[in-house]
Amino acid sequence: NLGDRRDHLRRGLYGLACTEGFLLERMSRVWESAYEGPGDDQPDYLNLVCTGRCSLAPEDLLLRAKALEADRGRAPDGHMRPRPLDIDILLIGERRLDGPELVVPHPRLRERGFVLAPLAEIAPEAILPDSGETARAAWARIQAQQRPSLRPCPEPIATVRRDARGEEDWRAALAVHCR
Repeated sequence: NLGDRRDHLRRGLYGLACTEGFLLERMSRVWESAYEGPGDDQPDYLNLVCTGRCSLAPEDLLLRAKALEADRGRAPDGHMRPRPLDIDILLIGERRLDGPELVVPHPRLRERGFVLAPLAEIAPEAILPDSGETARAAWARIQAQQRPSLRPCPEPIATVRRDARGEEDWRAALAVHCR
């Protein structure tokens, strides 16, 4: 929610797409939301969810995410503070992890409409292993509570190109949009 929010998202996605051992597969629309959390009001956030295939250990993916955040100027002590980029690991299939640095599924995933809306958009049948409900059902539950303030952004963060075989080429699309 700091600086050029769209550019931070583009560069974060490009960094993930260029990560050895991570293949970006799908990306939601960008959603804008008001800050949800303790403390002072903060500027609105831009949010999106992407899915991919990953051969990295979860801890190595977390290290890569933290490096991408730092590259965009996030301070190490920036939890619940305004920040240029925040990359969370929401799910790893139906696995559950409870480590000192990484908890999967994300501990507040089921409470956050700004994450559930884009997740339900691209992976509606994804199972949340801590509850057994689908992303679609969790998002419907949040919507029924009539919260939070959330709206889709009309402009895409990146367009997807297709290669000669008709397959999506995310890396090329993201590279073009990062310049």
